[in-house]
Formats: sequence, structure tokens, C-alpha cells
Amino acid sequence: MSETANMRVFRGDAESGDWQDYSVEVEEGQVVLDVIHRIQATQAPDLAVRWNCKAGKCGSCSAEINGEPRLMCMTRMNLFEPGEQITVAPMKTWPLIRDLVTDVSFNYEVAKTIPAFKPRAPEADGTYRMMQEDIERGQEFRKCIECFLCQNVCHVIRDHPENKPEFAGPRFFVRLAELEMHPLDTEDRLELARKDAGVGYCNITKCCTEVCPEEIHITDNAIIPLKERVADRYFDPIRWLGSKLFGRG
Repeated sequence: MSETANMRVFRGDAESGDWQDYSVEVEEGQVVLDVIHRIQATQAPDLAVRWNCKAGKCGSCSAEINGEPRLMCMTRMNLFEPGEQITVAPMKTWPLIRDLVTDVSFNYEVAKTIPAFKPRAPEADGTYRMMQEDIERGQEFRKCIECFLCQNVCHVIRDHPENKPEFAGPRFFVRLAELEMHPLDTEDRLELARKDAGVGYCNITKCCTEVCPEEIHITDNAIIPLKERVADRYFDPIRWLGSKLFGRG
């Protein structure tokens, strides 16, 4: 049994744009991305939208639905009341290319600045050994699908784009935390986290955690521990005094 949905979709580019209303038939079990595809197929063949897997694992179809950052492919139409107007807009934080497609290349440029995993030498018998709890701690961070919804809602760059050159954002604090917590990794990234990635700019609002479709505890399990490690090294008065008295770094 089908129903009619009232969709209001942003149409435009970096120069100008406006909302366009569409009435669309919706079948049971469909998601917002299905409806956007139906609009493309029946009313607006030039509507630009980015998507790939349609299974909540590629992170491509991020948008703002009724003002809330979500994946279109994981937002079921039955979440909305019959007859409710549903708005679909591009992510606000990134430069608009066209319609629902934004330029998220900032994130890939930041990713290039993070040194890759650098394992220590294996044990004498040629194997690596890790505690199970160390393995499990990093598994949560590897669920990230790079939808960049956490980046999109972070007010440090959403409301202050001038901070982008000095602030990596929550997705990359997750990456830094994963590497820093890895017991086999030997690369030191704390100076990068403090200075270039700007972890000190984060004031723990937890908005990034709230929108994560993979339910990663970004703030509690990644950002706060990373802040603690930076504080221990650079702002611990005992460590500072020891370095002055004994010349230790």
C-alpha cells in the first residue's frame, strides 16, 4: 500500500539555490534515499545526490533531514508522520557543489597528514603479541564509515570555518586515538594532535557522538582520552618540573 510524501528538497549550487517541493508515492519499507531516487526517476532527472552502497556502510549519502544530520539510506520513511513535510538538505559545513552533493575533500586532505600505523619489531619468535583488551579497545573506532556527519555537526568548524586549517575534527580524533592506543604502534602523534589537529579546540559537547550512525562513543572513548594524553605530556606540572630538574623530556 502506497502513501504520498511531501518532500522539500534543496536545489541549487554554490552561487544560488532554493527549496523545491515534490509529492512522491512511497511504498512500505522505503527509506529517504528511495524517495530521492523516485524524484530523480519521475520528476527531476537532474537532481544531484551522492550514494553508493545503500546499506549504511559507505557513508556517501549523508544529508540533513528535517534539520538532523543522517544517512538517507538508513532513515526510514515511517519515522515521519503521514502528511508531514520532510526536508532534505545538503550538509551545511562543506562547500556546496550542487543540490545534495557537497565537497568533502577537506577531510581527505586532513587524512593525508596523519602518519600511518608503524608497528614495532615482532617478538624473537617472529610473532606479535597483544592483550585481548587492547584489541577490543580499537575495534570500536574501526567501525567508522567516514560519513563525516560528526565533522558536519562539530560547531568548531560548522560555525567557524576559519578554524578548518587548525582543527582536524572528530573523525580524525577517532583515527588518532585508534593509533595512539594501539599497543604495537611506535609512531608519536601527540604533537600532531595538540598543534596541527587542534584537539584543544574541542569543548566536549558530544554532538559528534549523537549523530554517529555506527554509535561510536567519539567523545568519551576517543577525544577525552586523547586530550588526557596531550595534557599529561604538555601540561602536567610534575612532568614539567622533572624536565627542568633532571632534563627529561
